[in-house]
Parts: sequence; C-alpha cells; structure tokens
Amino acid sequence: MSSRHPESRIVITGLGGICALGTNAGAIWHAMREGRCGIGPIENAELHEVKIRVGAEIKALPDYGIEHKRLVTMDRFSLLAVIAAGEALAQAGLSVNAGNAHRMGAVVGVGVCGWEAIEESYRSILVDGKNRIGIFSVPRCMPGAPAGQISMVHGLTGPVFGVTSACASANHAIAAAVDQLRLGRADVMLAGGTDAPLIYGILKGWEALRVLAPDTCRPFSADRQGLVLGEGAGIVVLERLEHAEARGAPILAELAGVGLSADAADIVAPTLEGPVRAMRACLEDAGLSPDAVDYINAHGTGTKANDRLETEAIKQVFGPHAEKLSVSSTKSMHGHCLGASGAIELIACVNAVREGVIPPTIGFRERDPECDLDVTPNKARERPVRAAVSNSFAFGGTNAVVAVKEFS
Repeated sequence: MSSRHPESRIVITGLGGICALGTNAGAIWHAMREGRCGIGPIENAELHEVKIRVGAEIKALPDYGIEHKRLVTMDRFSLLAVIAAGEALAQAGLSVNAGNAHRMGAVVGVGVCGWEAIEESYRSILVDGKNRIGIFSVPRCMPGAPAGQISMVHGLTGPVFGVTSACASANHAIAAAVDQLRLGRADVMLAGGTDAPLIYGILKGWEALRVLAPDTCRPFSADRQGLVLGEGAGIVVLERLEHAEARGAPILAELAGVGLSADAADIVAPTLEGPVRAMRACLEDAGLSPDAVDYINAHGTGTKANDRLETEAIKQVFGPHAEKLSVSSTKSMHGHCLGASGAIELIACVNAVREGVIPPTIGFRERDPECDLDVTPNKARERPVRAAVSNSFAFGGTNAVVAVKEFS
C-alpha cells in the first residue's frame, strides 16, 4: 500500500479540453455520454496525396482572445493547450497574481512537435523557392512550446516544462506535475497534453505504419481495423489538498495515484509485462485494491494486437474483479489525439466518478473472444464509480497510468 502522508493528497479543481467532440470540457463530456462520434473526413485541402483522409478534426475554434503578437508565435498544438488551460483555470476559480504566481506551474505533454511550422518552412523553401522561413519557426515547433505559452499567457512562474513520450505524454505530464506538488515545489500545477497531428507529413508517416483505420475506430470489436488520429488538448488543475481547501476551491475529484513503467523491448510492439507493472504501480501509489476500481478508460486504440494485449493485462492486474469492471475506449469518439489522449480521457474518468456514468465504446459491432471484458458497447451505462483508472501505453514501450477517485 502507499506510504504517502495525508498532506500530500492531490485534488483536481479544474478541467479544460478541446477536441472533435467539443470546444470545452463540458461539451466533450456531454458528447461522450451521448456516444457521439467526432470522426469523419478531414477537410484539410493539403492532404490530397494521403490515402486515408479520416480523422477527428476540430472544425472551428472558440473565441480565444489572444493578442496577435502572441498568436504569431504559436503553432496549433500550443494554441489548443492555451485554450484548454484558460478553461481549467476559470473553473478552478484561480486568480494568478504577483503573490502566488511563483507557486503555480505547468507541465504539458506532446506526442509530436509543432509540425505545422515545420511543413510551412519546407514549403517555403522547397516549393515556393524562398530563401528564408518564418522568424518564429523554431519557438513554434519546439516540444516545450505549449507549456511555455501557457505560462506566459496566464502568468505562471513556478515549475514549467514539457514532456514527450508519444501517446503516453499527457499521463506522464500529469505524473510529473504530481511530483512537483508532492515535493513542495508548487501549490498548483496545470497538467495535461496537446497535439495537432492532422498534417500531411504526420499522416503520411502513420500511413506507412499501416495501422490507420479506413473508416472509423472500433476498439475491442472483432472487426476493428486500426486507429484514427485526432487533434485536441486537455488540461487539468491539480492542487495540494490543503491549498484547495484554504481557498474554498471546487474539488471535482482526487488524483489518487500514478504508475509508470517501460517495456524495454520494442519501439512499436508492446509487451504484456510493461502495462501490468504500470497498472499495479498506480494502484499501489493510490492505495487502492483492485476491487476498489469500477471503471477503466482503456488505451483502446482499435488495433488488433493492442486491444488484445490490454485485455490480458487488465485480467492479470485485476484478477476475478476484471469481470465486474466497466471498460471503455473513448478514442472511438475523439480519435487518438496522441499526446493529448490521456488528458482528454481524464475528463471522462473524472466525470464518470462524479456522475456515475460509463461513457461507451461506440462503433462496436462484433464480440471478440480475445477481448472479453465488459467494454460498454455503443451506449453509456449508469453505475456507481468509486475510482477510475486511465491507461496510456505508448510507442517506445513507455507506460503511464493515472487513477482518480471520489473526494471525501
């Protein structure tokens, strides 16, 4: 069991999100409850040579109110993160000022860098024949840009940095933010992930891997054909419990624990042991027995091998209780948003705990005997959720698992 002291309890006081399902966390959760699909044809006109042009695309951004001189320094993945951070801060009721800014920070995960700036640069030189590129190309594309932009837009002067570990990036960022709070380096941390991969070069790369579905994402369904990429961002406000209570903050849920591991095996093919170790480490850190968990938001990419392996890993960790768990993959609705996926999926976990609703795995058509858990097919289900676990297992064999539970 966990050896943490009570004063190191971490709570969630704000949620922010943007993806194909909605331009704020509330809209995203409402769409998840309804089982709405954000996957469809990508409208980007530059993708005419891409064979599979299906994705989970944000069709229109909200009014973000960022001044032009800052906007020109941002790539799309930074802008999405800043929008989500603003929403999360507003819900948390936090006011940043000269007296507290140094106790607030941000950690943001990304799966790929600012590819929009990179492609613009290549096009300028190789297609348009120009001899120079945009002056802000480097700061736009660097992986740490979203965290830095959040700090500048919102005035955070505490620990601020980016992390990158493919599609486990958001959960790794959340784990790193938890560490800052437990170590006493900050009272408040914004954490999550962002990515905007619906770009020609990125899509051609994923196309070469031959894991993209031609139509939609059907995790755990026997007829699944692969994953679908999406874009988006998710940011949560994490606080030390005593800090949140002292200011009368709205406490949405408790960030109960995190678990990390590495497969140390193959750059793309996952092992069984790595995910098992990460889930067990998360339960131990959270002080949760396996039978105290009611919902797992699965990594659930929709590929044949990954869904089968994750099913077996859950069975090993949860034993007989695995049959009583509710499992779902919300990637069936918002796509695989790479570095943002874990943070968007945390929105599902927090609200599942708060409302007692399991979001569905949509597009499910045929039972796979090798994925024989209760994967909540097609329609949301009501049930009490005392604790929820979110899985992220990435290329490179990097695994990050997060647990949330009811606050009491």
